[in-house]
Formats: sequence, C-alpha cells, structure tokens
Amino acid sequence: MFSRMRNDIKAIKERDPAARSSMEVFFMYSGFHAVCWHRVAHWLYKRHCFGLARFISQSSRFWTGIEIHPGATIGRGLFIDHGMGVVIGETTEIGDNCTIYQGVTLGGTGKETGKRHPTLGNNVMVGSGAKILGPFTVGDNSKIAAGAVVLNEVPPNSTCVGVPARIVKINDKKVSDLDQIHIPDPVSQELCRLQAQLQRLEKKLEKQNSEE
Repeated sequence: MFSRMRNDIKAIKERDPAARSSMEVFFMYSGFHAVCWHRVAHWLYKRHCFGLARFISQSSRFWTGIEIHPGATIGRGLFIDHGMGVVIGETTEIGDNCTIYQGVTLGGTGKETGKRHPTLGNNVMVGSGAKILGPFTVGDNSKIAAGAVVLNEVPPNSTCVGVPARIVKINDKKVSDLDQIHIPDPVSQELCRLQAQLQRLEKKLEKQNSEE
C-alpha cells in the first residue's frame, strides 16, 4: 500500500507542474486522497465487507468531491487533477499512469448486470467533463478530449473528440477532420430536402395536368 502511495505521489509530481513537493501532494491534493481512500475501500470490498467499504467511499466523496465505487479497479499512478465531480462506476477498470480531469464520468448506460462500466488501458488521458459510458475498452495511450461523450470502443493510440465522440487521430495520423465552425445545421438540411421533394412533386403534377 505504501509503495502504491509513493508511486501515486511520484506520478502526480511528474505530470503536474504545480506540484512543488511530495509533502504538498500528500496533504493538499484531493485526487490523491480519493485514490488512497479508494484503495482501503477496495481492499474491504474484495473481502465482502461491502457496507464498510461503501461507507469509506462515501466519506471520501464528501471530503474530496470525487466518487469512486469501492468495486472499481485502479492501477498504479492514477492522477485525478482537480477532481471535483469525477464519478467512477463499480465495474470500471483503470490501468497504470492514467490522468483524469474534473467532471469526468466513467459510467454505465443502464441497469444491466455484470460488466457495465468502461476499461481504461495504460497511459490514458481523459479531459475535463468527458463521459465514457459502457462496458468497452479505451486502448493504451489514448486521449479523450474535454467534453467528449464516448459510447464505443477506442483503439490504442487514438484521440477522440465530440458528442458523440469520434476518432480523429490514430498513431498521430489524422483519420478525420473535426470542423468546429462549419457544422451542418440539421434543421436547415431537412428543410432543403423537403423543398427539393416539393419541387419534384410540383413538376410531376404539372406534367400530369398538361397531359390531361
């Protein structure tokens, strides 16, 4: 447990330029506190002490603003930056050296049983406000942009953006463009389609009238 704590502190110092010392991380970082309390809760959860495990996780939520279900599995070096509003579901699995920003949800899509939350590979970064919903895998070294809503599996070394999220890069190669300015207006597109259909019907009616 203490070895994991040292690894977590080291990971935070490596990834956060605002972290000036190990003592500052230990006493001041709510994300670090949430992960430490989760490791205790998870240990109890694995030994079927469900009530006590849930009590610890909810107490941690009260003090840190980060809700991690005690059933979630978390690897080494998780850095939850700022952390307020982060929710991690029961069957979530998080690999080593991942980074999660504030407002992230690793959740399910319904009341199904069994595996219902996502699995994050190693070295995954999830931007602030992103939602990853469902029992699929986000591959190693992938990045989820802020505010993205991910509903399908993400291959390794990918970058996902948008709502719903789509892959724009794999292995640093662009696979699609995300034009945030010239976004099609679905209402305008539907009106154009109806106008074209109306014109076809008018021509067909005129032709019928001329034949009569």
